[in-house]
Amino acid sequence: MSGMTLAEAAEHITSTDPLYAVGEADIRGVTLPVFTNIPKSLRELQQYGREDRDYSDYIIYQDERWSYERYCAESNKISHILTERLGIKPGDHVAIAMRNYPEYLSLFMGIVNIGAVAVLVNAWWMTDELTYGFEDSGAKLVFADGPRAERIAPFAEKLGITTVGVRDMTDGVTLDGLLAQTDDTRWPTVDIDPDADFALMYSSGSTGHPKGIMLTHRGALSAVFTWNMSLLLPPLMTPEGEPTPPNPGPQSLLIATPLFHVTASHALYLLSMALRAKVVIMHKWDGAEALRLINQEQVTRFVGVPTMTADMRDVAERDGIETPSLQVLTSGGAKRPPAQVGEQAEAFPNAALASGWGMTETNAAGIAISGPDYVGRPDQAGRIFPPLQEARIVDANNVEVPRGTLGELSVKGPNMMRCYHNKPEATTETLIDGWLLSGDLGIMDEDGYVTIVDRAKNIIIRGGENISGLEVEAAIHQHPSVGEAAVFACPDDRYGEVVGAIVWLKEDEVMTGADVKAFLTDKIASYKHPAKLWWTDAPLLKGATDKIDRRALKDLCLSGEVGTEDNSI
Repeated sequence: MSGMTLAEAAEHITSTDPLYAVGEADIRGVTLPVFTNIPKSLRELQQYGREDRDYSDYIIYQDERWSYERYCAESNKISHILTERLGIKPGDHVAIAMRNYPEYLSLFMGIVNIGAVAVLVNAWWMTDELTYGFEDSGAKLVFADGPRAERIAPFAEKLGITTVGVRDMTDGVTLDGLLAQTDDTRWPTVDIDPDADFALMYSSGSTGHPKGIMLTHRGALSAVFTWNMSLLLPPLMTPEGEPTPPNPGPQSLLIATPLFHVTASHALYLLSMALRAKVVIMHKWDGAEALRLINQEQVTRFVGVPTMTADMRDVAERDGIETPSLQVLTSGGAKRPPAQVGEQAEAFPNAALASGWGMTETNAAGIAISGPDYVGRPDQAGRIFPPLQEARIVDANNVEVPRGTLGELSVKGPNMMRCYHNKPEATTETLIDGWLLSGDLGIMDEDGYVTIVDRAKNIIIRGGENISGLEVEAAIHQHPSVGEAAVFACPDDRYGEVVGAIVWLKEDEVMTGADVKAFLTDKIASYKHPAKLWWTDAPLLKGATDKIDRRALKDLCLSGEVGTEDNSI
């Protein structure tokens, strides 16, 4: 049974393994393929994750080791606290605002297991950004660590927000204090519809403020079990005569990206329960520490942004470190520079290099490529994950174009978001008859491989973090000396892209790069600050419709034809 095509292998699994049996369901008026036998809610996923596993270690964080039973007991206690003491009902929005801690995982499930919606707040946001997030989400209860609680405090009373402290937030009501008041570890029993909302996550869009993306239980579970099934594909696709990939065995996953992004929340945390795997949480990114943890905890799968995999390769080469347990080294959130693919494959010979394309809107699932296929096609994003999803390239009228023609990538499946929260027009523009327009421009070849070549909108992806150019422009424009500003992506060896800006000052005004950084400090998160800055003494270049031509300005700035670069930034 080897040498199958991707489609043949997927068909074999769905027809022989009952877990991956495929049927159909009507989802918001669209008939879509679905897995019929997987867990129907994230609570059922957590219960599924208890079966056939070693209970001793599930969460590893610094010197803490949580068993799976402790994790389940704490999440169930939180569920009872929410319903019995804090008055939370199904459908209510409850925010989590903190760095990656073990409590993040138990809070997440404690919230969603009673049918409430977890609002996963970007922990890098400053007060103005947080104010918008809470106004938009409507969350009146937040679990926060110290730094986030300080940023929320200025508007908490005005918006009627109750803060429960976690870890280093010890003032007022704390999670530890609430947990000490109950011994009830029974599983919640509230009915949860598969198509009910479970999370509201924020991703920067092209219109300035981040869009709130509403995700459902079925959407997340469709993604998780699509990835789970993908582990069964390689042996079936191995050509006759070539060594068959070994059984992956017990899995251990390293979480190094923030849990408020789908790379960590879905492709690692939620997947860990389906894989019955151990999760290792890093306190702060450091390439050497990542390699140490990989070897100490026998980590088998790493998913991070390209900057992280590049850091790991550099440390491994410099210090001669081998990682025999590592089976998969995946880069997501942004495109890994093609030149790094071969280098990393050589540095980690036991690991299959992989790259994934997905969005918050798709619950992180989408397109992927791995192993020798990826090493041979390092510039490509890969093929759509079977068996539930479809992909096509469309023109400006949403009509599919011939293979090999540039257009916008559109994807379809049960893993798509339900909507953009409070943005019905944006939802209607993005979701059409079950198809989601990605905003990424690409080409699909005759074999179904997709190459992403550009973005249709002004988004900068810095180390996997989406940044709205318009949001940065709006912040710069708040300075009274600024006449015009344009923001665009600049290439960067470490982060892939960084924020670039060109600014025209009003007459007789003077500013420096240091002034810009200081002004933006309390307005937008530091990763959004311009890393490259040009000044110009003339109004910015406009197009035929009198709109600033950012694409042309980017090319002119980078070539040195326009503006004076401020190297002090």
